[in-house]
Amino acid sequence: MKFASKIWKLLVGIKDALALLFLILFFGVIYAALTARPTAGHVQKGALLLDLDGVVVEEKSNVDPLDVLLSGDAPTHEFAARDIERAMRLAAKDDRVKVVVLDLSRFMGGRFVHLKEIGAAMDEVRKAGKPVLTFANVYLDDGIQLAAHSSEAWLDPMGEAVATGPGGTVNYYKGLIDRFKVNAHVYRVGTHKSAVEPFMRSGMSPEARSDYENTYGALWGAWKADVQKARPKAHVNELASDPVAAIKAAGGDFAKGAQAAGIVDRIGDKTDFDKRVTELAGKSADDDDDVPYAHTRLATWLKANPEKASGKAIAVVTIAGEIVDGDAGPGQAGGDRIARLLDDAAGEGYKALVVRIDSPGGSVMASERIRRAIQRWRDAKIPVVVSMGNLAASGGYWVSTPAQKVFAEPATITGSIGVFAVVPSFEKTLADFGVTSDGVRTTPLSGQPDVFGGFTPELDDLMQSSVENIYGKFLGLVARARGRTPEQIDAIGQGRIWPGAQAKELGLVDEMGNLDTALAYAAKAGGVGNGKWHAEFLQEPSDPFTSFFEDIEADSTSDAAAYDFAGLIAARQQAQAARALRQVKSLFAVQGVQAYCMECAPQSGTQQIKAKDLSLFQALTGLQR
Repeated sequence: MKFASKIWKLLVGIKDALALLFLILFFGVIYAALTARPTAGHVQKGALLLDLDGVVVEEKSNVDPLDVLLSGDAPTHEFAARDIERAMRLAAKDDRVKVVVLDLSRFMGGRFVHLKEIGAAMDEVRKAGKPVLTFANVYLDDGIQLAAHSSEAWLDPMGEAVATGPGGTVNYYKGLIDRFKVNAHVYRVGTHKSAVEPFMRSGMSPEARSDYENTYGALWGAWKADVQKARPKAHVNELASDPVAAIKAAGGDFAKGAQAAGIVDRIGDKTDFDKRVTELAGKSADDDDDVPYAHTRLATWLKANPEKASGKAIAVVTIAGEIVDGDAGPGQAGGDRIARLLDDAAGEGYKALVVRIDSPGGSVMASERIRRAIQRWRDAKIPVVVSMGNLAASGGYWVSTPAQKVFAEPATITGSIGVFAVVPSFEKTLADFGVTSDGVRTTPLSGQPDVFGGFTPELDDLMQSSVENIYGKFLGLVARARGRTPEQIDAIGQGRIWPGAQAKELGLVDEMGNLDTALAYAAKAGGVGNGKWHAEFLQEPSDPFTSFFEDIEADSTSDAAAYDFAGLIAARQQAQAARALRQVKSLFAVQGVQAYCMECAPQSGTQQIKAKDLSLFQALTGLQR
């Protein structure tokens, strides 16, 4: 037996040595690939091709190679709005670009403010005498908005253009919670703070309905105005108010109906479209390329045109996505990560700081951590300017309070000054199964919070007092920042949301303007005068492997099937289910007091339901495959 044991140990040792050798060889290959990363691609004279097979965002999320490998699903492509804008503005002045092409076959959308800025960049290209062409199988609101700014908008003969407008339904889980006898302890301040309503109501409160109607009405009005300005002859109202009549007038042909409404200019399939672009851009020199015309893709174009860094530096920190505790992001605003970025850059000689916000808020603690880091710049006598994108609500407004000047867009959603916390307990659920609780307390808070035995009245009072205390601090921060009293802020607070134009009238923001406007003001406030300056976006360096992976992913194109109307609706249905699941999971999530705006959360998106989450969703709702 001893001899056999020795032989076994020898075999195990050989196996371990071979495994180690394999790992060394594997990582050696990875290292070789990283050190031989491809240089910027060659720019072809012809078309700038923007294949937007994903979503437009404020800040791209990091791609985690391990998550991608484990999930087996390719990540949804994300395109930073400022990258698209910069690419087109460069193309307007570059003789190598004859035409700009936006392939929207697999476009999953973006928010109004981003698309408005991209539309303005498309207008610059056209003013430079260069055509801008779009193609899609189906145009919904965001696609229509981009197509309106094109010189030629193409639609597949089997395609459609449908204006849906913002809005829709919100899921309410009071009945589900009652069915399982879960006790959802809700603590909030703000009669308009509707983020907790799904857990305590079966329908929308009058206050929430008023907020939705006001905000969505403003967004819808801004969208129609943008499209109508770009295409004065388009019949947007008719298409939106009575789409069935518009299609019937075209003999039931959706594509011809869209053309008659002035939404699209030409009807043709992808082959027809490619032939048209080839006429403008010339034929591709690469016969193996699946695109027949000479072109340069977005990633290659940006690499070939790196941002210049001449003159004084204006720091820009981006707070995009939900504000959460920890190091999350980019794509989420991790409080620790952003505070670290700000603190590390504070002594680097920047002339000013611009805080770019595109967030519905989130964790109060993370919001306050970010706010304090911004305040340290202000205390150091460095000008601080806020630029609000699509969203700067609740926690997103909290972090804006140290600024000396706040810029917003007319369609920015802001305000939502209010806080809440939700903690469930299961004493009633367990009682149905014969499980009861008993014990000894030395104080009213002993063993609290007891999610199985229930909360004491003292804990409930303490939790509500804590939320009220945080709301009072929120009011104080805003009051000092805006030169008002807490009572005046409370009158426009209480969780109510405001479009940017109304927020300016109420004194919550100072001026209307985009990021460029805020940067120009910051440069002036920083004493740059008429000198040169450049924006420097603060970000942590990514590791070489992740950068290599992202370069590959950026140059790739989606293999997903092209969307028709039904396919796009199905994709948005999945996103809606993912959002509903996220709401249910948030009830049981470990999180502190929240300054979050539910009305500001995207009504459609690209979230996908994972298999384990789908099982949970079915278990909670009683649904089956």
